[in-house]
Amino acid sequence: MRRRMRILGVMALVLAIGLVVSAQAVNLELHVPGSTAIALIHSTLDTPVTGLHIEFDREVTVFNKIEFGGFLPLVSPDTGTTFDFAGGTLSALGTVILEWEPADATPYLIQWISGTGPIGEPLIVIEAYMASLSLTDFGALLAEGIVTAREQNPLALQAAFDAFFAANAAYFAGLEASLGMPLADSLMPVIMSSPAEGIVNFFTTLVGMLQIENVGSLMTGDVDFMPLLALVQM
Repeated sequence: MRRRMRILGVMALVLAIGLVVSAQAVNLELHVPGSTAIALIHSTLDTPVTGLHIEFDREVTVFNKIEFGGFLPLVSPDTGTTFDFAGGTLSALGTVILEWEPADATPYLIQWISGTGPIGEPLIVIEAYMASLSLTDFGALLAEGIVTAREQNPLALQAAFDAFFAANAAYFAGLEASLGMPLADSLMPVIMSSPAEGIVNFFTTLVGMLQIENVGSLMTGDVDFMPLLALVQM
């Protein structure tokens, strides 16, 4: 099974010791020593911050926090998917260490706060963000991107779908046999003429036929959606 990761606006490197992800203002080191996950969240800003906002791909409980360079108390419940730390200050180049469970939960958005607004570029881990979406939400985002590409660059849209069908020709062969026609012949008229809602409906039917149950299995499964994701920059 092929595994794919897309990082938009960040750089990701999977090491034996954990996951290291960087953005302009945030450097994240993620370690999983056992049943809990530990994140070292480093500020790369040259000015202090007064808050930190984090969103996870599933519900977690944060039960340990250490700061180097200040103090940012947790002002939201310690169990949830979204956490805010505020009411203190973290120095330039400071670090916040968090520990949570379950260990397989991943933060997909980390944003430093100064005063009442964000400061610096947020860190967005696209794979974790995608995993947090329902298939319906994912299909809606994909459909909107396809409609935009169709209006702005139909040749690029056609090329992306040509690449999609070519990359998955062997896998689609059995599906096309059951349909009695090439998948492209049934899909492309919808793609080239339908509104976003129609594309969502077709996408829902397609993932059902492929027995895809969630976005995680879609991103890591045997059907390569990367030509389409690259087209719409997902």
